[in-house]
Amino acid sequence: MAVKIRLTRIGAKKRPIYRIIVADSRYPRDGRCIEYIGQYDPSFNPPRVNLKRERYDYWVGTGAQPTTVVRNLVKKLPAPAAQ
Repeated sequence: MAVKIRLTRIGAKKRPIYRIIVADSRYPRDGRCIEYIGQYDPSFNPPRVNLKRERYDYWVGTGAQPTTVVRNLVKKLPAPAAQ
């Protein structure tokens, strides 16, 4: 099973909001997902990104491949605080 971390669209017409999800690559864009790990709202300036970073790191560690858009969003986030 090829697992991807990608965006799925929610929100009203011409007011998109995207969820960052973990899903099997064979599922449709707005279809079933394994886990919801964040949200991306491009309507704000700068765009808002909420991400459960520990879950993202877990899924990447188990072999899930983020799409290029998700990878770029994560790069722009501030680094997690050291504990």
